[in-house]
Amino acid sequence: MAPTRALPLAKTDKAAVLTKAVLRASTQLGLTNKVLATVIGLSEATVSRMRAGEYVLQPGHKPFELAVLFVRLYRSLDAIVGGDDAVAGSWLKNRNTLLDAEPLALIQTVPGLMNVIQYLDARRAVI
Repeated sequence: MAPTRALPLAKTDKAAVLTKAVLRASTQLGLTNKVLATVIGLSEATVSRMRAGEYVLQPGHKPFELAVLFVRLYRSLDAIVGGDDAVAGSWLKNRNTLLDAEPLALIQTVPGLMNVIQYLDARRAVI
C-alpha cells in the first residue's frame, strides 16, 4: 500500500477556509445543494459531504477555483446590498434586464458566473 501524503498545513487551512466560506455564502443566499453543486462543478452528494464536514475543496482543482469565484460574487453582492442577505438572495432569483436573465441561472455556467461577477464589479465601482 502506498503511503498517503498529507497536504501542507497552509494548503489544508486554505482549503478548509474556502470550503466553509462557500457553504456559508450559499446558505446566506438560499441556494440548494443542487444549485451550489452546479455552480462549483461538484455532485450534489459531494456538496452534502462538504456540509457534513467530510469533504474539503482541493486547491489546484476546478471546483476550488469556481468556489473562489462564487465567494467573490457573494462578497461583491453583499457589499452592494449592504449586508442584507434577503435582498441578495432575491436579486439572484429575479430577472435582471441588463444581464437579460436571472443571475441564479447564469451563475450555473462558467461564462455566466464570470459575466455576473463583472456586472457586480462594475456596479460596485460606480462613483
